[in-house]
Amino acid sequence: MEKDASGPDPSCQRNGVVGVQYGEFTDMLNDRIRYSVSLTESTLTIQSISSSPGRTKVVFNLTDCVGCRAHRGSDSADVGAYFTAYFYPFKRRWMSAGVARQRVEQCFRVAQVQDPLVNLQEAERWARAIKDAAALQAPRRDGVVYAEVRRPCRVMVLVNPHSGRGQALQLFSGQVQGMLTEAAVPYTLVITEHQNHARELVRKADLSQWDALAIMSGDGLLFEVINGLMEREDWEEAIQTPLGILPGGSGNALAASVHHYSQSPPAWNEELLLSCGFMLCKGLVGSMDLVSIHLASRQRLFSFLSLAWGFVADVDIESEKYRHVGAIRFLMGTLVRLASLRVYQGRLAYLPVMETPKPPKRSITANHSPSTPQHPSLCSSLPCRLIPNISPNQNSRHNHNSTNSNHNTITNSSNNAITTNRPETQSDGKTRALEDSWLPGLDQPVPESWTVVKEEGFVLVLAIYQSHLAEDLWTVPSAMADDGVIHLLYVTAGISRPALLRFFLAMEKGAHLECGCPHLVYKKVKALRLEPISPQGMITVDGEMVEYGPVQAQIHPRLARLICG
Repeated sequence: MEKDASGPDPSCQRNGVVGVQYGEFTDMLNDRIRYSVSLTESTLTIQSISSSPGRTKVVFNLTDCVGCRAHRGSDSADVGAYFTAYFYPFKRRWMSAGVARQRVEQCFRVAQVQDPLVNLQEAERWARAIKDAAALQAPRRDGVVYAEVRRPCRVMVLVNPHSGRGQALQLFSGQVQGMLTEAAVPYTLVITEHQNHARELVRKADLSQWDALAIMSGDGLLFEVINGLMEREDWEEAIQTPLGILPGGSGNALAASVHHYSQSPPAWNEELLLSCGFMLCKGLVGSMDLVSIHLASRQRLFSFLSLAWGFVADVDIESEKYRHVGAIRFLMGTLVRLASLRVYQGRLAYLPVMETPKPPKRSITANHSPSTPQHPSLCSSLPCRLIPNISPNQNSRHNHNSTNSNHNTITNSSNNAITTNRPETQSDGKTRALEDSWLPGLDQPVPESWTVVKEEGFVLVLAIYQSHLAEDLWTVPSAMADDGVIHLLYVTAGISRPALLRFFLAMEKGAHLECGCPHLVYKKVKALRLEPISPQGMITVDGEMVEYGPVQAQIHPRLARLICG
């Protein structure tokens, strides 16, 4: 008969979780195998009971536990009850070096008495205690403040069945669905049917029914969701809906970034999916920056990942024809584009970050619409339309040569001050629009405090605000989802094909910024403007092609919320 020696010592109890809870149970398949089980506020210790001096002992960290459930057995004649705990600890890989999260299930049979109801109640007590303790031990990074999704967390899961190699739905069914069940996370599955389906859906949905939105796709579906949320009248409340990412596409840049932010060992493919599914089940929520992007047609988009022109955009779009091979499509596209390397003519300017930025804030004012663009030169002598909080006499415009630099131009504090006033409401009760207070109209020259790049010949321009550009491209090792910075990289004309190839190979390990390439420039900026001169080319936002022409962008720190670890 099982022995339960959980002491009722109130000094050991925290939030309903007993500090040390002990019991003895049998194996679910073999009654002759017995275990002692000890639960503390941070661990579950399981030890086999035998006469052998070297009996097996296993300790599970509750940070790795996603859930625990109590249940009856399949045999109606069985008076025992069971509780099963689900863990995803880091374990050594079978076929390669390193560690990755792997599923471990621990099930115990409770048969203290001959009354099935009493046994079930005891199993439920253990399951509840393990769940409560695990909830208090969610994995957190030092110095990062997290919120938590409401429990039970109601999740809308949006799946694009055509993303990547067309296996997203299979991956969800085979990998994620079971994890959500183990974690007792109720969800509704929505399979997208056409482009912008998700955008239209979240724009009209009653978001009060959901505590989080999870996207099982590549980065393109999240781009739709974010822009759908920002197009709502209640955008400021809607964009606070926690967003979860589950990699099901080819690039999976945000999934790789979120995994990196959790300080977990590198993971790819299904290991990355397991990691992101684990974080979704744990339900920790952090902030995420968004970038407001204005196109020549006056269209405004919101971006969570990147703005690209030149080589990166070319590879992203031209490799679509290789989508059926998965992530390797980008390698194939890179080799094809290297064979006929292009140089694009254009003008680039940016608002640099201070060395010690102030705490991020954001400014909201009413219905900002840029003027109809006339696209003057960035160096035009037309009068500047000054951005609020910037004095025209504070800084002169800088013209920089194309040199390798990891240092930021230091400008005055006022041109980088971010304001975060909450949005005001208009007389009709509607929330006012989010203003890009650092961006002049595209028909106006940039302010004096901006830096104008002297060179006009570029191989690539990449503005990125996450750590990864793809699963295997560690583009900005120091980036965080809410660092309030656009990381601007550009490569000027003159770089050789071998040097560009070495640059991307080094990016796989995050070593490209130290490669000493004289054609590479890296800057941390708050806003930027790009004006292509070459008549043909491609510009992408979050991997999606947008209209070709002048474009400008500004960071909005911590505007969205991201489920992370």
